[in-house]
Amino acid sequence: MARHVDHAVARIGIEHVGLSSDFDGGGGVQGWKDASETPGLTQALRDRGYDEAALRLLWSGNFLRVWRATEAAAG
Repeated sequence: MARHVDHAVARIGIEHVGLSSDFDGGGGVQGWKDASETPGLTQALRDRGYDEAALRLLWSGNFLRVWRATEAAAG
């Protein structure tokens, strides 16, 4: 999964990638079968050099930025 994140970030930039788990399980990603394994992915990303600012963007920052912009546009 961390390799996929690296690929997406390399292709479109950290500002356009967001992560979320399959909260009830069964997502089919080895090593991230449900939300309980999220800390392992976070650590794998840290090990690959993602700092706290990048992790904040990936885990919620990008989603919240887009959500707020959408709400503002909706008036």
